Amino acid sequence: MPPPPPPESSTDTEDWMTTYADAITLLMAFFVMLLTFAEFDIPAYEEAVAAIASNVGSKEQQATTSQELKIELEDIVFDMNADQAVEVSQDARGITIEMRSGAFFKPGSAELRPAALPVLEKMAVMLAAPKFSCFNINVEGHTDDVPIKTAMFPSNWELSAARASTVTRFMIGQELQPFRFRAVGRAETQPKVPNRDAEGKPIPENQATNRRIQMRLERMNLEEQKRCDESANLKAMLKQVRGGKAPTSQPPAAAAPAQAQPGAQPGAQPAPQPQAAPTGN
Repeated sequence: MPPPPPPESSTDTEDWMTTYADAITLLMAFFVMLLTFAEFDIPAYEEAVAAIASNVGSKEQQATTSQELKIELEDIVFDMNADQAVEVSQDARGITIEMRSGAFFKPGSAELRPAALPVLEKMAVMLAAPKFSCFNINVEGHTDDVPIKTAMFPSNWELSAARASTVTRFMIGQELQPFRFRAVGRAETQPKVPNRDAEGKPIPENQATNRRIQMRLERMNLEEQKRCDESANLKAMLKQVRGGKAPTSQPPAAAAPAQAQPGAQPGAQPAPQPQAAPTGN
């Protein structure tokens, strides 16, 4: 009887290492992406969420906060018939509101035209809404390449910075938080289109396009959003305290009956008294 064959030596395969390495690599990429979003890039996070929802194919796709803000700003521009002077666009960083300087400012000055105030007021009301209160607002002033030299504005730097500051001060005056703003003067350094042709002759249409004010609306990072939320909560608390102030213990004194004026008809209300104008700059 022949002897039994020797047992075959079992060879340990390491095929499982390939799958394990792929899984670890994917996990590392996933956590790196989360860390990147957590640090600063909230607009990219919104874009990623929108892209995922689009690829999944959900029937009810909700717009991101930035998209909602863009739509509502476009509605304001349309309702105010300001589409010839204001343009709203969106890129990867946020929303840009571009306003033609000729429609908002008097030539060679930083004084807002009265017709421009209602448009800015509507935008301020929109940006003050709780849904959009955590957007930073960078206001940039731009000019053409025609030099200016006046006592108030020695160059285009002063003019562009003053116009950006004027818009910023107006928006802050509409109860927007000052820490959201930054005003910058760019002068003629960032033209949207060429100011002159190949022969060096000015192009009036392009120069008018380059004279503009840009408001860039960008979502805050997490640290800035925390400050924004704290400020909003404090503001709501103060408003609630002021609205619920208890009445004083002393009842208000009864108003003295108005003296009838000679020739006044019975039952007529007394004429309102003029109030003193507030003092200040």
